Amino acid sequence: MKVVIFAGGFGTRLMEETEARPKPMVEIGGKPILWHILKMYEQYGYNDFVICLGYKATYIKEYFYNYYLHNSDVTIELANNNIKVHYSDTESFKVTLIDTGLYTNTAGRLKKVEKYVKDKTFMLTYGDGVADVDFKALLDFHQSHGKLATLTSVQVPGRFGNLNIGQKGEVSSFVEKPAGDGMWINGGFFVLEPEIFKYLEGDVTDVQWEKGPLGAIASDGQLAAYKHDGFWKCMDALRDRIELEEMWNSGNAKWKTW
Repeated sequence: MKVVIFAGGFGTRLMEETEARPKPMVEIGGKPILWHILKMYEQYGYNDFVICLGYKATYIKEYFYNYYLHNSDVTIELANNNIKVHYSDTESFKVTLIDTGLYTNTAGRLKKVEKYVKDKTFMLTYGDGVADVDFKALLDFHQSHGKLATLTSVQVPGRFGNLNIGQKGEVSSFVEKPAGDGMWINGGFFVLEPEIFKYLEGDVTDVQWEKGPLGAIASDGQLAAYKHDGFWKCMDALRDRIELEEMWNSGNAKWKTW
């Protein structure tokens, strides 16, 4: 089964990092967050990826073009450029890299890779979010309801701690990052049937996947939500990257289940 990944946006809310590289290539623990996402899928047997490129597309292409070399011990004969590989520590990723346009919105990016997923069920996610989603369970849920689309829904904890303060200013309890207001949001990690492409007909270059086609799919009763109660984190801003880096360095990277 193929996994499509949106990796073409400008990442403007993470401009501290994305002026030099695309957002999916911002590193967590010395590896691009895109690599972490591939590893999340690989552990469940999904290693065939179609990556929708846009902003600084060549950066991602060069990373994967040189991936084998950078993860190998080699001897290079400079006179004739012969390379002997002694040891390689590379994954079995198959990566299809498609330039879907610099300014194309997500619906347009998805439409441009239709021919690469062909007529089979496929998965879709964003290039900036990590989680400990059980993708086998997600697929089983999708297949159980028979609808065209499944999204993974998550509950996001509050950004700030809650205090219970007495009349004299004493703090009786403190809860760091309490649960949110009970609302479930779209956490990405979709499973889709090829029939969803009929919702992408016409010119959808400027259309956002979530606001246009996904809404229409829901209105037609063809969208289901898989509730994920585990870890989920989107690297939306610099503070998120710092938090993910701290989790990785402390050995508490909850998305690292491989």
